[in-house]
Amino acid sequence: MPPKGESRNRPSTSSSSSSSVEPLLNKILPASVQGLMSKFKCNNDSENKPALDSNPILQYFELGPEIASAGHTLVWTVHQGFRKSDRREVSIFIFDKRIADKLHKPKRKETILDSLRYSIQLLERWRHPKFLTIVHTLEESNSSLAFAAEPIIASLHNILTYKEYTPVLEADQQPIPPFPLSVTPGAPPPAPLTPSMRPKHANSYAFEAVEVAYGLIQVIDALHFMHYTAKQVHRNVCPQVILVTKRGTWKLFGLEFVEEVGRDPLDPISVPPWSLKVARIGQPHLDYMAPEMQTNAQCTILSDIYSFGLLACTLYNHGHSIIQANNNPILYIRQIENLDHHVKPLLRRMPVSLKEAVQRTLNREAHSRPTTQLLPLIQYFKDPSTFVKIDPDCPDKPDLVGALQHLDTIPYKDKDAKNFYFRETLTKALAYIPKRLRWMTVWPYLVGELKAQDVSPAAFLPLIWFINDTPREQFEVVILPVIRASFRSFVNDPRRLPNSYLVLENLQYVIQKCSDDEVNIDILPLLYKAMEDPSYQLQLSSLIALQTATNYMLERAITFRVIPKVKQMLESNPADVKIINLSLGVYENTTKKLDRNHVNDIVIPALLTIKLADPEIVFRTFKLLKDLVNEPRFAISTNTMATKLIPTLSPVSLNGALNLEQFSAVMELLYQMLDFIDQQQRIMITRPPPPSPLPERRRLRHQMSTDNVAPPFNIPNLRVEKRKTSSAEDMARKNSMCFAWIFGSNNPSESSDRNYLRVSNVFTNRRLSDNTLITPKIRVAPSCASSPGGTPGGSNSALPTRRHSSIGPQERRSSAVNLSPPTAAHHHRGRVGGSGSSLSVPSTSHLARSMIGGSMPNTSSSVPYLLTTSMQSIKSRRASAGVSGSQESQGILQQISSGVVRHLPTTPTRMSRSSNSQWSTIQGATAAGYNALRQTASTAVRKCPSLNISLAN
Repeated sequence: MPPKGESRNRPSTSSSSSSSVEPLLNKILPASVQGLMSKFKCNNDSENKPALDSNPILQYFELGPEIASAGHTLVWTVHQGFRKSDRREVSIFIFDKRIADKLHKPKRKETILDSLRYSIQLLERWRHPKFLTIVHTLEESNSSLAFAAEPIIASLHNILTYKEYTPVLEADQQPIPPFPLSVTPGAPPPAPLTPSMRPKHANSYAFEAVEVAYGLIQVIDALHFMHYTAKQVHRNVCPQVILVTKRGTWKLFGLEFVEEVGRDPLDPISVPPWSLKVARIGQPHLDYMAPEMQTNAQCTILSDIYSFGLLACTLYNHGHSIIQANNNPILYIRQIENLDHHVKPLLRRMPVSLKEAVQRTLNREAHSRPTTQLLPLIQYFKDPSTFVKIDPDCPDKPDLVGALQHLDTIPYKDKDAKNFYFRETLTKALAYIPKRLRWMTVWPYLVGELKAQDVSPAAFLPLIWFINDTPREQFEVVILPVIRASFRSFVNDPRRLPNSYLVLENLQYVIQKCSDDEVNIDILPLLYKAMEDPSYQLQLSSLIALQTATNYMLERAITFRVIPKVKQMLESNPADVKIINLSLGVYENTTKKLDRNHVNDIVIPALLTIKLADPEIVFRTFKLLKDLVNEPRFAISTNTMATKLIPTLSPVSLNGALNLEQFSAVMELLYQMLDFIDQQQRIMITRPPPPSPLPERRRLRHQMSTDNVAPPFNIPNLRVEKRKTSSAEDMARKNSMCFAWIFGSNNPSESSDRNYLRVSNVFTNRRLSDNTLITPKIRVAPSCASSPGGTPGGSNSALPTRRHSSIGPQERRSSAVNLSPPTAAHHHRGRVGGSGSSLSVPSTSHLARSMIGGSMPNTSSSVPYLLTTSMQSIKSRRASAGVSGSQESQGILQQISSGVVRHLPTTPTRMSRSSNSQWSTIQGATAAGYNALRQTASTAVRKCPSLNISLAN
């Protein structure tokens, strides 16, 4: 199993046990060498802090706490920091020049400083994703060197030191020590390391198995770049120069000892061996050097492979190096000679697919070691079952290490390579990548890709995976701000909009984690924008999004934005099966939120434009139409069914591709519409016609007039004989309304017609031969004592019988009123008799207007008028041969006067003076009525010249 050390930075392993070895070295080495060692010995744990007040880097960054140590012999102290301009988090590396001041020779001091400067310059020049990224260039002051880089957690040495000082309880997992531990036989073993002895920067970060593989392949990629692109060999690959960033990646650092190689990278180059005469800070780490560098003073690119093998052994040995020479080249040689013996038990802890590769990297013969071209191909980096449990029979195993490996380089790939990586490699591997590594490594790179101008559409597939795997609280804090910014950029930038089709197709997962306000404010504007785009891909994706997004939309948005646009898509693609199916899904989800007008004006016409050839489309369309027809709220009319639905849908019944169920659905809807039409039409045919309403003006006058309303009046003891009707009288009744309108339109005093008794049934008992007015037979019984105007002694007097066409059933009643037929006399005076009275009808237009609907002052409350619209049948009357003189004038006067019967009391010769005065008033009103009658007749002639009416003066 890989080590899972959790640690902070610590000093090197060699320095941790140097105190126990120094007495032995003092016995073996001569005094001159001991003095030289003490003279150039560096103390990195000095309590004095570098003076940074004068370093220019503080002008650009805020310096935070010290978090790690890195670089060869841990000469760089790492501080957390922030850039002042944009608050970007960085790590600030500081080198205290007082460390170099301990090298008493100025030349050596400048050599160390130059190597450090050159290392930073190479990193800035290369800017390779597998090397530490420099954010701000090297700044120098009299007391320090400083630069800013990407934020890191710690160096690999700091993390492994924590594990090194952590006791191991399992017996079979105890660290394997090197052999021998001392050049002196019989020397006591070093004291065991305890947690209390941990160095200052030891970090408790724990590695997962896949993280170890991911880190190793990143180191291989960095070395491959150096060997075959930069044509250089590193010479100092060790945990101190490998940095673990906050993205979970391993970055190579510490290029102070790089050497250029020849045209053939495998050709050896000369290098100085490790010497006690030179300070440790000026030489590579002895515990990770290849043996040919020490024995032959030569190195090749394969020397870095040996160092890589030793690094892998340290990772699986709980942070303990399998070579611990304690800066003693003699002890180093002895441990190298016995390396194979204590490597074999360590290989048992490694994955099977890694054992062979590590064993070959530690071969003493350089040409037998694999190159950086072959190491990435080993099964260890390809088999995901090495790190996680996975079904061995799974045909499509994810490439976990490969998915993580290409994160750094994917921004530099072309569009096709990006789409394949995000769609296939990364999306399939996310489920097997540890959660911490997903958020540390994958998520930052994914956010950077989503912010890019030429964002890959497939980058949203891993984003959807993160959304589904994230709790609601974490989604709102971490993911939602990224989605909001990305969606707004799509809406505002038309160049980025076409790349949003994949996120639209998976919009349901985004909506599920958002509140209603967030959906309507941040999410749906992108959908509305995509629907307006003419691109077929975006329209198809927006229809996919609408399948679930309509549940969160406002009714107004559905009515005025979604439904009209879907109709437009259907009309533009009437035969596209994808568009049709998706549009039907939208209608199925939204019809419940629509009103009747939109269903009849938009939805049904859109459905009728579909080419119903595919059986599934036919079935869904008819099912939707059936729901619309059966919904009472939509009230689809019989006209729509008969003229639009049935003619368009009936040919579908002949589609030979329909199965029985689909054909039954088609016929059921057709029969249902036909039955509905049959039912409604039968009801309309058998229903009696509604009564004709009064003309609008007349009805309004009638409703609004409230003054002079006469109470009901009955003539006591009056019986009128009933006559048979004729067809001509029926025709006259039908035309009565038209004729009444002719005269009613010129009547300005109609509001006062309540003073008259109006008889509505005109000419109900008229014969065809009645061309002139025939005197109605009216028999008046003897008046009662209470009758006004009763005649004394009139109980036995015989009255003539009159026939009046405007009075209903014949009945005889006693009455004190004597009625005589109106005369055609030209003088308006009343005759008084012993048994009756005669009323002269004046030929004035005022009386005619009063008969048609006007009003006349009522001179006696007990003597009302009987009104009728007998003028309506004037045109249907023939002239009578029995009328002499002015036949036409007499005929119309008799027609008009027959509709008005004035009830006047019988006035005796011995009437009092007050009675004579009252009678004079009545005669004056009668004269005014006669004048009105003449004016009305003139109006009738103007409107109906065919009447040929003339009145005599």
